[in-house]
Amino acid sequence: MKFLSVPNSLALIPDGNRRWAKAHSFSILDGYSLGVKKFIDFSEWCKDYGIRNLSVWALSSENLRRHSGELNALFSIYRRVCKDKGIIGRLEENNVKVNIIGNREIIPKDLYAMLKVVETRTENNTGGVINMLIGYGGKDDMMYAARNMADMAKRGEEITESAFQGSLMSSSIPNIDFIIRTSGEQRLSGFMPWQTGYSELYFSKKLWPDFTRKDLYYALADYDKRERRFGK
Repeated sequence: MKFLSVPNSLALIPDGNRRWAKAHSFSILDGYSLGVKKFIDFSEWCKDYGIRNLSVWALSSENLRRHSGELNALFSIYRRVCKDKGIIGRLEENNVKVNIIGNREIIPKDLYAMLKVVETRTENNTGGVINMLIGYGGKDDMMYAARNMADMAKRGEEITESAFQGSLMSSSIPNIDFIIRTSGEQRLSGFMPWQTGYSELYFSKKLWPDFTRKDLYYALADYDKRERRFGK
């Protein structure tokens, strides 16, 4: 079924990997690994519906307070993904550009370097965009822009809304039309505060590894019925 309206820019908060692993007596590593594979599928489902700009919160700055063993497991998965010819091949086949967004100072240097290789390899793709937010926090993003604004003020430059937006760590991401968060959590946790002021929200009770193409259909069907007024 085709929808009358689909979001131009969709953001995903894929919550519930750890709970899924525990419920199925799997390791946290297995839960996160399946979650990453599910996201690749999800990106292709979105493309089938005509969604060209997809953002995913892969790791928040607050997540870095978790146990080192869990973080190391997650980092190892991302390293593996960066070297996975099958996954990279799917990105190339789908003509998708990958943007890496976040604080490079708070993730392992070797991992950041590997992620940037993927970004560089896909930079000329034109079939869609995946914004991968890793080591990202909304407050950090606003502070980053504020420091840039302070430097602009010192130089006597005009402080405008567009200038502030351009100073964000996440400046390349457009305003988000639709946010999906899984696992029943009903909050944004500081996710992209600048771009989400008028975002439509959808909270799925499914844990992320259990989320299916049909669940995306239900979410988009719900979005299609909404009237967006943007304060008017």
